[in-house]
Amino acid sequence: MRRRLFLSFATVIPAVVTGIGLQRARAAPAPGFTFPSIDGGALDSVDWRGSPVLVVNTASLCGFAGQLRDMQAMHEEYGPRGLVVLAVPSNDFDQELEDAKKVKEYCTLEYGITLPMTDILPVARGEVHPFYAWVRQQTGFVPKWNFAKVLLGPDGQILGTWGSFTKPDGKTIHTAFAPYLSA
Repeated sequence: MRRRLFLSFATVIPAVVTGIGLQRARAAPAPGFTFPSIDGGALDSVDWRGSPVLVVNTASLCGFAGQLRDMQAMHEEYGPRGLVVLAVPSNDFDQELEDAKKVKEYCTLEYGITLPMTDILPVARGEVHPFYAWVRQQTGFVPKWNFAKVLLGPDGQILGTWGSFTKPDGKTIHTAFAPYLSA
């Protein structure tokens, strides 16, 4: 009887973990991705090789938008030691302002954002940005809401994915990127 119970939990636990938005990391390193910058020009992921990168799909009008403050604090505290925090505004869940200029202005005034931000991009619906298509192919992870997180290691491999309820500056994510920070 105990053995059946164990096998039952072994089958259920991965499904529960997937349901809350945490996916197992995969070993394949990321190819290079280019993101349109909210400031014009492009952000190239190849420039971040050698650093851990936390990518977060954001939305200015979302109830989780306070996480932008946490992301900015991480950028300020850990950026000098190598962490890259990238905000990817998206209107996939109908909670983003109508254009990138308004997003940039709002995030700067409301949250003091200086961390890198992309233009407004699809991350979960329709023709998603190639980065999110790659994450989906590697892990099966698709943002179910705003403020989903993807952490890449210095070599570009996916270290973990988390849903909206996991705070970007929480212990789980910090533990995953801390070993890759410079002294």
